[in-house]
Amino acid sequence: MRLLLDTHTIVWMMNGNSRLSPAAHAAIKVPANPAFASAASVWEAATKFRLGKFSEAALLVDNPRKILASLELEVIPVSLEHARLAGSLVHPHKDPFDRMLAAQALLEGLTLVSIDPIFDEFAVNRLW
Repeated sequence: MRLLLDTHTIVWMMNGNSRLSPAAHAAIKVPANPAFASAASVWEAATKFRLGKFSEAALLVDNPRKILASLELEVIPVSLEHARLAGSLVHPHKDPFDRMLAAQALLEGLTLVSIDPIFDEFAVNRLW
């Protein structure tokens, strides 16, 4: 199973947070399950940190390459195809970061590791 970690999942892993579900934690730890982080997650973390809404993301915002490498996450850049699909998804949910993660999961055939059930409405494979 190939995994795309939602922004909160990355931050919770980074901080050793116990809020990760047992299923998410177990799937991420399986060596045969490559795990990915979207460049959009760094954008989201930086935006929310700047606005004072996500203080626990400080380390990720400060040095994303180092943090993502330490978590053994491969970075998925935002492509034209991702941008097109994210903007085209027919769904009332307006959060651009969630829309991008949904588009990337769909186009790249990834299972999204997220606590957020909104992704179920995008027909994304979600694990939590």
